[in-house]
Amino acid sequence: MTISSSLNAGVAGLNANASRLGAISDNIANSSTFGYRRVETSFESLVVSDGGATFAAGGVRANTQRLIDQGGSLVSTSNPTDLAVRGRGFLPVALSSDVAVSNGDPQMLLTSTGSFRTDSAGRLVTESGLVLLGWPANADGTVPPFPRDTSQGLEPVQINVNQLTGEPTTSINLGINLPATETEAGGDGTAQQLSVEYFDNLGRSETIQIAFTPTVPADGTSNEWTVTLSDSAQDGALVGEYRLTFDDARATGGTLLDVTDVSGGAYDPATGRVIVNVESGPIEINIGRPGTSEGLTQLSNTFAPLAINKDGSPVGNMTSAEVDENGFVHATFDTGASRVIYQVPLVDLPNPNGMRSLDQQTFLPSTESGAFFLWNAGDGPTGDMVSFARQESATDIARELTDMIQTQRAYSSNANVIQTVDEMLQETTNLIR
Repeated sequence: MTISSSLNAGVAGLNANASRLGAISDNIANSSTFGYRRVETSFESLVVSDGGATFAAGGVRANTQRLIDQGGSLVSTSNPTDLAVRGRGFLPVALSSDVAVSNGDPQMLLTSTGSFRTDSAGRLVTESGLVLLGWPANADGTVPPFPRDTSQGLEPVQINVNQLTGEPTTSINLGINLPATETEAGGDGTAQQLSVEYFDNLGRSETIQIAFTPTVPADGTSNEWTVTLSDSAQDGALVGEYRLTFDDARATGGTLLDVTDVSGGAYDPATGRVIVNVESGPIEINIGRPGTSEGLTQLSNTFAPLAINKDGSPVGNMTSAEVDENGFVHATFDTGASRVIYQVPLVDLPNPNGMRSLDQQTFLPSTESGAFFLWNAGDGPTGDMVSFARQESATDIARELTDMIQTQRAYSSNANVIQTVDEMLQETTNLIR
């Protein structure tokens, strides 16, 4: 019994070390595989006897586990849609073959990195056929709320490079200085004209014509102006008229003192804004708050449009797409405009090592991994998302080669045990001759 148990223990040792060598060889083979998670082998002793007069060797058993929660370092690349997770969390992806079937929502798989490029349909896909998944944004660039405990709502991130877009103007900031000398007695009362371009809902260029007319008193200085705003899209129709009074005190001279509404939207002194309705809808115009120099001022003798800022853009073509650290996919257009078109969440689980390992460095949640949750990148326990980057293999070559030497020695030792047992059995056989 003792000799045969020694033989069995030796065989178990060979099998265990062969399993460890298989794990080591897999780690070394994937030392250059982006996103690879190394396999670790641990040994457990088997006890078939609790001692006594006769001892029976139980041997050893090998257990392997893929350390999915331990990733490699990041390396930079030149592709804006090369993505890597820095910290905890995984990117949601799906097989391109599964997406092509279009039979309901594709099966969500998880990975930590990928070199995504557009395919013939504009979807972001890796060379191995993994499609990046994300939540689609609304036309205004906002992402509606989606359930976070299910993959429903995720769809392939699609970059349509032939897409046209135009952003309507909704806000204009006026930084203009009006000449104080024009409101003095004896002035000619000539209006100061200014045209400000805006873009309507269809990306067309229109104009708000602004006229500043000074109030000329019989004597002294009035410090008062009347401003009118006309819309070119409505054949020059008046959309707003306001009476402006400027301060001439020592500390606040030249700043707005009071604004009186004649027509158009009411002036809000808390924000310094008025709202006028052009043909395509309301536009918020900032003329400044009382007592500040952030908008309209009245100083010296020069009419000076110092800073005219507005949002909106004409129609433009999409030129590129990039993912920021929070997972928002930004489309950039040749007009300089940028808009959010998707949000890619990061998926987290209580026990990442409990997931099933699949091909192409992908993983599938299981009952052992626990229920997953979809986080905004950078929120909760998750890390952030890095573009222009890939995650290297988690394999440490020096460590694996050291483990391989140890495994080789252990394997040879177990082979020696089997050889010794064979010799002992041969001696036992010789006794009956």
